[in-house]
Amino acid sequence: MAGLFGAALVAPAGAASNAVDDPPEQIVNGDFSGGSTAPWWWTANNPAAVLDGRLCADIPGGTTNPWDAIIGQNDLPLIAGESYTLGYTATASVPVTITTNVQMATEPYTTELSEHDQLGDTAVPITHTFTAQADNDAAQLSFQVGGSSAPYTLCLDDVSLRGGAAPPVYTPDTGSPVRVDQVGYLPHGPKDGTFVTDATDAQTWTLKNAAGTAVATGATEPGGVDPTSGQNVQTFDFSGYTTAGDGYTVAIGDETSEPFAIADDVYSALRTDSLAYYYDQRSGIAIDGAIAGAAYARPAGHLNVAPNTGDNDVPCQPGVCDYTLDAAGGWYDAGDQGKYVVNGGIAVSELMNTYERTLTAKGANGAALGDGRLKVPETGNGVPDILDEARWELNFLMEMQVPDGRPLAGMAHHKLHDQAWTGLPQAPDQDSQPRRLHPPSTAATLNLAAAGAQCARLFRPYDAAFADRCLAASQKAWTAAKAHPAVYADPDDAIGGGAYSDDNVTDEFYWAASELFITTGDDTYRQAVLTSPLHGDTAAVFPPDGFSWGSTAALGALDLATVPNKLTGDQLTTVRAMVTGAADGYAADSQNALYGLPYSPSGNHYVWGSNSQVLNNAVVLGIANDLTGETKYRDAVLHALDYILGRNPLNQSYVTGFGERNSHNQHSRIWAHQLDAALPNPPAGTLAGGPDNQLEDPTAQKKLTGCAPAMCYIDDIQSYSTNESAINWNAPLAWVASYVDDLGSGAGDNGGGKAACQVTYTSYRWSGGFTTQVALKNTGTAAVTPWELTWSFADNQKVTDRWQAEITQSGQNVSAKPVSWNGVIPPGATVGFGFNGTSSGQVSDPKAFTLNGGTCDTAR
Repeated sequence: MAGLFGAALVAPAGAASNAVDDPPEQIVNGDFSGGSTAPWWWTANNPAAVLDGRLCADIPGGTTNPWDAIIGQNDLPLIAGESYTLGYTATASVPVTITTNVQMATEPYTTELSEHDQLGDTAVPITHTFTAQADNDAAQLSFQVGGSSAPYTLCLDDVSLRGGAAPPVYTPDTGSPVRVDQVGYLPHGPKDGTFVTDATDAQTWTLKNAAGTAVATGATEPGGVDPTSGQNVQTFDFSGYTTAGDGYTVAIGDETSEPFAIADDVYSALRTDSLAYYYDQRSGIAIDGAIAGAAYARPAGHLNVAPNTGDNDVPCQPGVCDYTLDAAGGWYDAGDQGKYVVNGGIAVSELMNTYERTLTAKGANGAALGDGRLKVPETGNGVPDILDEARWELNFLMEMQVPDGRPLAGMAHHKLHDQAWTGLPQAPDQDSQPRRLHPPSTAATLNLAAAGAQCARLFRPYDAAFADRCLAASQKAWTAAKAHPAVYADPDDAIGGGAYSDDNVTDEFYWAASELFITTGDDTYRQAVLTSPLHGDTAAVFPPDGFSWGSTAALGALDLATVPNKLTGDQLTTVRAMVTGAADGYAADSQNALYGLPYSPSGNHYVWGSNSQVLNNAVVLGIANDLTGETKYRDAVLHALDYILGRNPLNQSYVTGFGERNSHNQHSRIWAHQLDAALPNPPAGTLAGGPDNQLEDPTAQKKLTGCAPAMCYIDDIQSYSTNESAINWNAPLAWVASYVDDLGSGAGDNGGGKAACQVTYTSYRWSGGFTTQVALKNTGTAAVTPWELTWSFADNQKVTDRWQAEITQSGQNVSAKPVSWNGVIPPGATVGFGFNGTSSGQVSDPKAFTLNGGTCDTAR
């Protein structure tokens, strides 16, 4: 890096004398007086000269990394524990972001200071203060000025490095003390906020509309000190106000919240954008600006086109295997450009769950995820867009399977990524690092088994061949995992990509067995579920701080509880009791939290990716609401989303593009506007990881030391432990956004409303049984897809045979869903189906029919 480019051009001329009270100056010739450039140096591609009293250089365009062009000075003495202030002014002829380092001049180039400074054509004083961590009699100041696509002229002046300055304590800008969901609230849902104040007596809150007119008022409720933030807070509730509108605010005294909306469709854009994130993360395909937005267009990455070594023919790490795999495609995992089966497995499963819920939950809106509704290039192919996106990752997961005839055949390689870490920013098509497969693992293999089984049942109506391929890969993976149940990823294999090691795979076995049982009905998989040490253990399946890539049993339990399968009634009751038992705990956590979130980790230990834990708990709550209709679960889901969107100790919306104060500098090699003004911020709908009080990166350690748990976050691209994005974090955001958007449309409340449909129901009694014909007509102006018609028998009728619909029965409750060819009911069209049954008594017509949560008219 910088130290490769040599020493000073001439001997130091000596520092200018300082005022008596000034700390000593370490920079020589920082004002370039007399026209001399000594002792400054630069890389060969950007020669510099003094012009008008400033050091100016023409910086070439088209370089990749910041260190591809440098201006620096060596031989700077630093004393451990001493504080220093670096100051300078600079201009750039085009907007750029440079990296300013004080560091070792030789490998490993350990930094004492590393900052990213945005420059333009107006000189602005820039100051950074740091405390040296080690003695160094020959440190280096390195202005890393490469990485710009366009050439530009850089000019430096008034460069100074003085010792003895006290470093300022980082204090986050938290804005208004009145904390709300900065996106908004549903008209008929809970509407809560939190007020940070030293006051201990109740305060008056006022809800104002966009014109500033007071429309509601009330009193806050003192809550005391919030243990997650150390803030003294009060809460307020304006749920009684239901009038839709934009630009509402809550005022308390002289303080006013960020603006928000009240609307049924307040979360519709979040649903769409949180899913659009995945197209932007695709590997092996050019990202089309017409779909993603012009700023996000980019060439395909890792397709064996120079300088890529590519993912089409990837070898293993030395000694791991003697073959290569074509593993192109899939999603880049996070801020890096690695691809991990254990992250991809949970992420694609939650996307498929988001869709599958629309097939099982009363009133869920499958049309919002259907063909032509999302940002994918495959739109218009007759397949729901969310499944098109899932297919991109499912193909990659299957490509990672060890081929037949090889050692560990049927297992899945754990991950694929660069041989070494690359710097930021780094466009995927410009990545020159060799790509390597890493050893197979049991955890990765079971992720493939679970996701493949789920794929098989969901793609069956649309692409039977792909469904067969998924099921074959799934069953092969299950067999391989059973044969090799303890092959674990190496926790030290973390060069160029995360290790993602997991030495307890009982949860993955439970998840995979659940999905295979639901899809196949095979009793072998049922027994694997029922004999698992996790089955029936709520805390083991649903950890108090949320499920994750390393704890996946919850995914199996949630699907067993909701997707029709061959569990007995008692067995199903056990699974559903685990779901509602966990949800009871999360709902209680939400009720007790002064910021309303359903997340209460032991000791307030906020983990890396804590926002995804909050949202995964919300997924469990949403399923519990689907199963029971209890509003306490629904309210806790909405409170979780309130926290994510701004009702939190930092007054920070953690989703790019949503809320006035939203995260937009997430750690990413692709979306790196903070480092390069020519690059975009992350796309709207990108979730930041959130507070992590372990402070697991240098930026967090420097800025956040001593932070309260929920305050341990900074919107800085270098803080990868608090501000990364990831496919397995955006997945629960998309699930929750879909769930709450359904609530806004009047669905999902288990009460429904009026639907545009008419049912003609005709039964014929015969000896020993009956035959029923049902005609379901769409009387509305829009197509209905998918559809689910439900009703209840008033007597002891039992369905036996059925045709032209998938019909399930639980007690007296019956559900009919489409088969592969009648999943869409156009306006004015009718679908018909029927069934035979038995009854020892009267055969009565049902009193009411519900289509996707809304009540139908009946024709007799």
